[in-house]
Amino acid sequence: MIRCYVTNRRSLPAGDTLLSAIARNLKSGADWIQIREKDLSARALFDVVAAALALPNPRDVKFLVNTRVDVALAAGAAGAHLPSDPPSASYWRGIVPAGFLLGVSCHSIDGLKRAEAEGADYALFGPVFEPISKNSPLAAVGVKGLREAVRAVRIPVLALGGITEENATSCLDTGARGIAGISLFQTHDS
Repeated sequence: MIRCYVTNRRSLPAGDTLLSAIARNLKSGADWIQIREKDLSARALFDVVAAALALPNPRDVKFLVNTRVDVALAAGAAGAHLPSDPPSASYWRGIVPAGFLLGVSCHSIDGLKRAEAEGADYALFGPVFEPISKNSPLAAVGVKGLREAVRAVRIPVLALGGITEENATSCLDTGARGIAGISLFQTHDS
């Protein structure tokens, strides 16, 4: 099972910092950390990623950078997480080194199939449940929708949206390769 912490410094508990939340999850919790600080400039995002990569990482957690492949490459992250619109994973494949992870956010089975066809290594799929940390205009697909999505592709699918310790098992029971979320990893030691 892959546990992917998607960062959002704006929804951290009072008194917590992004780097302290990342450090906690490096010790226990996440297998991947997707740094998703969309409002930062390239320079500020690079600084955050570099600082995160400098933290002790005893479990060899992989760092992914949301949207900014350039920042991920420059900082030495393990990969990048792409939005569902172009440029696709296939575009970046010719630029990134071998083994560099490219994931895609997907909200439909068609989107998953397209991500797989375009060379994505994995997909985050959802929202499975009503999101906890943000509002979403998308309807929750539920466990049944997640099961259908997982069966539609060969790439690993991670459940996203409203994932809690209580409902994570039901997501994994669908065949999902893991879970991803913000609140799940920010509100306590996972």
